[in-house]
Amino acid sequence: MNFQVTVLKILVSYPDGFAVMADLKRDMAILATSGRDWSDRTKRLAARVSELDIFSHGLVERLNGGWRITEKGRAVLELMEAKPAEMRTESVAPAVEPPASDPAASPPLAARRSGRSQRLQRRRAARERAPAKAC
Repeated sequence: MNFQVTVLKILVSYPDGFAVMADLKRDMAILATSGRDWSDRTKRLAARVSELDIFSHGLVERLNGGWRITEKGRAVLELMEAKPAEMRTESVAPAVEPPASDPAASPPLAARRSGRSQRLQRRRAARERAPAKAC
C-alpha cells in the first residue's frame, strides 16, 4: 500500500478535505487490511507521479491536530486518477492517418506493445505533466 496516495484518497473523502489524526489512522488501518486490491491500486496511482511527497510538494497541510488536502493535492490526485485516454495531449495525435486495413489481420497497437513498454510510456508522460500540475 502506498501511504501517500492513501492519505490523499482519505482526505479527499472528508468534508473540506480535513481529517483529524484519529480518523486518518482508523481509515488507514481499514484500507491496509482491506486486501490486495487497494494495495495494487495505490501502487498504480503512485507510479503516475514520480517522487510523490505530499508534504514537501504542498499537497497536504498539517493543522489543528489533523491534515487537510490542498487544491494542489486535489489536482495531483485527479492527474493520478485520470484514465490514459484523458491523459493524452492533442500534440500526440498522429500526423498521418494509418492506412485502412482488415482489423482481424493485425492485432490492435495496444495488444502489440508489451505491458512493460506501456507502463514506461505512462510513467514518462506522467513525469512530464506532473511538474506543470503539481507546482
